[in-house]
Amino acid sequence: MRTGVIAKKVGMTRLFQEDGRHVPVTVLALEDNQVVSVRTAERDGYVAVQLGAGEAKQKNVAKPQREHFAKAQVPLKARVCEFRVAEDAVLEVGATIAASHFVPGQLVDVAGHTQGKGFAGAMKRWGFGGMRASHGVSITHRAHGSTGQRQDPGRVFKNKKMAGHMGDRERTQQNLEVVRVDDERGLIFVKGSVPGAKNAWLTVVDSVKVSRHAEAPYPAGLKQAANDIGNNNDSAAAETPAETAGAPEATEGQEG
Repeated sequence: MRTGVIAKKVGMTRLFQEDGRHVPVTVLALEDNQVVSVRTAERDGYVAVQLGAGEAKQKNVAKPQREHFAKAQVPLKARVCEFRVAEDAVLEVGATIAASHFVPGQLVDVAGHTQGKGFAGAMKRWGFGGMRASHGVSITHRAHGSTGQRQDPGRVFKNKKMAGHMGDRERTQQNLEVVRVDDERGLIFVKGSVPGAKNAWLTVVDSVKVSRHAEAPYPAGLKQAANDIGNNNDSAAAETPAETAGAPEATEGQEG
């Protein structure tokens, strides 16, 4: 079990496949996901990695939290979250996770707060069909009807479906497919919709119902490792023309 990431919901768009079909996707942005602290079994009783994401102003961060970030030598973070991990998946403090932590074709679980809808009636909140439009029904067409209690027990049971505050609940969307990953811009394109409004903070983890993708990096896809791979590719591309250009010169020298 490896760590998840903290992402910000950018919005929805669509991506075109090679055969011309389009896929609706949600764009998730990783904003400097750094390891802030590590929990160990000897000291804390469990193993976990604490991540911080985003950038916060100093006036908006309390002094204990500022000291916590200063101890880890990381900038002030707007969002902090903990992820349970295996003992061999613990990361170093200060490590930055890249978007390549997930790979195309992988299934992930995305959790966040749904959009708040305010006070809503029973029909909108719970999908009730409402009462008859005629035949004796007067003024109560959209009412939820009887609450179902008499003298005994003389009260309404808890969790009864009635009018009230709709939305703004912690929800998890499971088994969403990662369509594309942009490591340079730190973007993850997930098929379908996810909970929350634009600019909302979400947590993205490996799906708990299926096995981890075979190509997913373990223990994590770190930003430094991704940059090293890109630099090696650039160096190899730069060296190839120079070697090719040097070959004719050696041939001419031998002829002379």
